[in-house]
This record gives sequence, C-alpha cells and structure tokens, in this order.
Amino acid sequence: MKLTAMSGTNLNFTPLALGTADFGSTISEELSFRIMDRFVEGGGNWIDTARVYADWVPGGHGKSEITVGNWLRKSGIRKRVLISTKGAHPNLSTMNVSRLTCQDIRYDVEESLNSLSVDKIDLYWLHRDDVSKPVSDIINTLNTLVKDGKIRLFGCSNWLPSRIREAAEYAESNGLHTFVASQIQWSLADINEDAVSDPTTVAMDKAGLEFYKETGLTVFAFTSQAKGFFQKLHAGGMKSLKDAVKDTYNNEVNRGRMERVVEVSKELNISISSVVLGYLTSQPFPVVPVIGSRSLEQVEEALEVLGVSLSPEQVDYLEHG
Repeated sequence: MKLTAMSGTNLNFTPLALGTADFGSTISEELSFRIMDRFVEGGGNWIDTARVYADWVPGGHGKSEITVGNWLRKSGIRKRVLISTKGAHPNLSTMNVSRLTCQDIRYDVEESLNSLSVDKIDLYWLHRDDVSKPVSDIINTLNTLVKDGKIRLFGCSNWLPSRIREAAEYAESNGLHTFVASQIQWSLADINEDAVSDPTTVAMDKAGLEFYKETGLTVFAFTSQAKGFFQKLHAGGMKSLKDAVKDTYNNEVNRGRMERVVEVSKELNISISSVVLGYLTSQPFPVVPVIGSRSLEQVEEALEVLGVSLSPEQVDYLEHG
C-alpha cells in the first residue's frame, strides 16, 4: 500500500482522507462509526472534519466534530489516525464577514478541541481567507497555537497561491512555521463556470497547478469525485445524474474524459472510481483526495485507489486525450 510524505513534515500516510461533513446529522452516528471503522480497517488513516459542518442543518452545529470525537473515544485508536479540522469560517448568514482575527481563530480551535475530545489537532485548516488582512497576523497566531500545543501543523483551505506564497515568505523571513498543505476543490471534471454557487471557494486551475508543481505543497482535494459524475454517468447514463450534478459538470470536456476514463478502467482492470481518484493520487506532487462516503460500499470502492498508480502518460491522457 502506497504512502504519501507531506513536504516539510515527518508525516507519512495513505493518500486518502475521509470527509465527515454529514456525520452525526444526515448520516447517523451509528453509520458514521461503521464508515470510519471500515476506512481505517481498509488502510485509511486520515479523518477530516470542520467546525462549520452541519451548521446548515437545524441543530447540527458541531455534530461532525462531536461524532468524530465520540468515535475516537469508543474505538481507542487515536494514535493510529490523523485528525484534521477546519475553522475561522464566516458565519453562514454573513459569508461576506471574515472571521480571521486572533480571537476568532483561537475560539474555534478551543471549540474543536472540546468537540473532538483531543489534546492536540494534527492539522488545523483555516477554512477561508480574507485578502484584506495581512498574512503576518494570521501566521503569528497559528505559530502561537503550535507553541501552545493546541495544534501540531496547520494548512489553508480555499486560499489562492499568491497568498500561500506570501505567507511562506513571511514565515521564512521570521523563522516561523507556515502552511504545510492546501485544501481546494479539484477533480478530473471541469466545473461549468456558471454553476459556481460559492465564490469564496478556490478550485484548481492552470496557474494553481503550476504553483503546486513548483512548490511541492501537499494538496487535499475536496469534491474529488465530482459528486460521482463519472461513476453515475457510466452506470446509468445522463438520466441517472441529479440536476445539480448535470448543471455543474455536464459539458463536452467531461463527456470526452468519460470515454477515456472507461478506456483506462478496462486497460488496468480497475473501477471507474479508482481511475478518477488515481488521476489525483498520481500527480507529480502529493495529492490527497477527500472522499465524502455515505455508505460502506462507497468506502470500499474508494479504498481501492490505495493500490492504484497511473503513469504520467495516463494522467495526461485522461485530462487532454
């Protein structure tokens, strides 16, 4: 089973993270536990959550982190897994108002520690950015949290390469830690521009790809399977896709990639899911797909990618033909 090394750290882990957005809310705690159990049994060791998860569900605030925390206590395998969570997200009712002050970040870290029932968070993500705020204040705050033993490492989610570079330069010039990973939206599927519902998210583009190739910064890719676009299209045709998925991913580019995904799947005798996820895990820099499994079957299918390695030629073929 292949391992990924995170640049700038001593971490080695399997290149797959289990996303937990709906755990404890629209996915019951019992099923959430079973999914996490199976993920770890199958070789996965990275669990990713966020303070804001399930805030969109009545009474859902903190449910994901609490569910992960309950599972950690019940399973007794805290030392076998890496836990990351995200904070400093704007309130959903005021997305235009950032929450990146020292007080905001510290408050969310403490809330996450309590909900997860852990002494230290392995990797803490800043869930959003505010380009009007100097990176110096943000990096200083995060370094203090590392020094205080609250977090082990920190990363950024939905940050632009220019801001990540600025943060790294400030940290280097001041002898401080900087971001060790970036979490952005990325899959084999191109997104229709008019379907972007949240302008505060950052998706991989050509400039971003060059940045990550140059720096070797580890990328955690969310929506890594394009909401099942390729799997469902192959299994049931266009009629099997929900309107939201079609609105986001149905385009000529992706229909062409679908044909090539099927070709590579047959050539290597692997599942459609393994090809789609393998496109990410076979990049020339560390990439960790974040999977949002809602069933044991989906976990099983995703875990297959841990035994898959695509050649550079296959990766290029999937994307460009």
